[in-house]
Amino acid sequence: MNMKKNSALYSTLAEWWPLLSPPQDYEEEANLFLDLLRRNCHPLKHVLELGSGGGNNASHLKKHFAMTLVDLSPQMLAVSKKLNPECEHIVGDMRELQIGKQFDAVFVHDAINSMNSEEDLLKAIQTSARHCRLGGIVLMVPDFFKETFKSSTHHGGNDLDSKRLRYLEWQYDPDPTDSSYISAMVYMIRDGSHPMIVESDQHVSGLFTQETWLRLFQAANLKPELVPIPHSQANQRLAILGKKNRIDRYGISKNFSSRFESYPSSHGCASKNSQS
Repeated sequence: MNMKKNSALYSTLAEWWPLLSPPQDYEEEANLFLDLLRRNCHPLKHVLELGSGGGNNASHLKKHFAMTLVDLSPQMLAVSKKLNPECEHIVGDMRELQIGKQFDAVFVHDAINSMNSEEDLLKAIQTSARHCRLGGIVLMVPDFFKETFKSSTHHGGNDLDSKRLRYLEWQYDPDPTDSSYISAMVYMIRDGSHPMIVESDQHVSGLFTQETWLRLFQAANLKPELVPIPHSQANQRLAILGKKNRIDRYGISKNFSSRFESYPSSHGCASKNSQS
């Protein structure tokens, strides 16, 4: 679920996030992401997640490797710190982040939807590539590609002690010729005997063709491929996985050179021939 970081739910109402999107709802998909990361990158000891929000994915992934979590919203990071106290948390913008170190893998879930221009999307991909070691991978999971978008509505919510939240979401594309779609949200919130609060938001999310994604990954020195995410409760999603160019002892990129295909590689991402 994608929302703008300046929405009330990401600031004054951030404490309600677990009722809108509880951690247990992420378990199946997080295990699919884990499988992709393990099959495509080794060693896999430290992962950077950009746009980590309330830390729901990290709550399932952190037991398998160390994680550094970055989000634009301090309030959402406060929620994540309660759920993932053992993880490092950093306030930052995925378009401009400069941590000063690299990771085995960089993971961006649906927060990448916030990039609603090609310029911003490229910046986020470049940030990911900059923080990924040679031989590492970047995994991004947008909600939609231009080719897969369908208008839809969703509703739900949860109760926790005296707190109750319900929501309605409508996703639609008012202009199929541009690179964005609209997510209109209504939240209905009750806290004990206090009067109900009704909040509404309208978010502009990025919607790019698969060709655009592949081109921008390549521009960031990542070798991309589209991979399926076969979730049991949703239509099959596609993620984009990019392997950062590894340079061999001859100074030649292992991603784009075929001259030394048989040259043994050092630790890093598995080649296509070694993937299960």
